Amino acid sequence: MAKGAAKRIAGQNERTIKHLRLGMVIPTIVSLVLRLLLRRDSLPPSKGSLLIYVLTYLPALFLSRYLENIGTSRRDSTTGALISSGEDLSQPGVTEWSFDILYVTWACQVGSGAFGEWFWYFYLVIPLYALFKVWTGFVGPFLLPSSGSPPRDDTKKAETTASKRQEKLRKRSERGDPRVRAVHK
Repeated sequence: MAKGAAKRIAGQNERTIKHLRLGMVIPTIVSLVLRLLLRRDSLPPSKGSLLIYVLTYLPALFLSRYLENIGTSRRDSTTGALISSGEDLSQPGVTEWSFDILYVTWACQVGSGAFGEWFWYFYLVIPLYALFKVWTGFVGPFLLPSSGSPPRDDTKKAETTASKRQEKLRKRSERGDPRVRAVHK
């Protein structure tokens, strides 16, 4: 069974890596074509837009290589048998966030080709989301204790729960249920 799961993961990873490689090339081509068709005045691109493109393409290249390295399956060179399926590229966490960064980068590349350089402002979604996660997960709970509702009186709830149980046990003992033992203090 474990071999079947490894083969399934290896197959999924191979398809994902193939799409990842295409994703690194296609948005650049689509961006150039859209610039040719819709925004001829933006050709050749300005130094600022080239700088933005390079500064966002480098992290995308790094993340795509990282995902390829962890997701590539290893096979025996002579028999072709699967040695390791690689990490599952559909797992949540850092892998998922890496894909999200790639998708935002590709969308900004295509959007800047179609609508203009202002579209790169959507790239700010990445650091804003990171700040949100840091604030809600670490900083906010540390600096601001949970507020909003006054402290509850848990003793009343515990007494109510205990008294229901005690009432149930009392009824059983009155019926002479052998499961109930009398406790003497």
